[in-house]
Amino acid sequence: MIFRVATRRDLPAVLALLADEDQVLDPATTAVGEEHERAFAAIESDARNEMLVLTDTGADGTEGSDGTVLGCLQLTYIPGLGQGGQERALVEAVRVRADRRGEGLGAELMRLAAERARGRGCGLIQLTSNKRRTAAHRFYERLGFARSHEGFKLPLERP
Repeated sequence: MIFRVATRRDLPAVLALLADEDQVLDPATTAVGEEHERAFAAIESDARNEMLVLTDTGADGTEGSDGTVLGCLQLTYIPGLGQGGQERALVEAVRVRADRRGEGLGAELMRLAAERARGRGCGLIQLTSNKRRTAAHRFYERLGFARSHEGFKLPLERP
């Protein structure tokens, strides 16, 4: 497996993972709209944001010819005055292909993300997860994440 920063070429596969976590969707049939292009460009150009992917490797250990995206996550680095002024890493959009779950890919993806955040000097990693995703909650707890806060969201109307 290869863990790397996503490229524009990965966008359909990432969107397929985010669209339905219970099925494997063909990235070739995943619509990439202008809003996705803008969002990806913003992530790509922001030093505090990274969309990361875990891809399959070929027999020679290099990225397979099809570059199958097996998992993804977004890391956002947040400066703050708490934690002794250390940055924190916010993890979002964590997904592993439905047909590859149970192989340790999610744990490896999160381990590599934590290593990346630690290397940047982050003091902690935080994330939120939809209350309905109980299997994901068990997964995060197995990795050592603690339910330390209650999250709130306020949808904003678009102008």
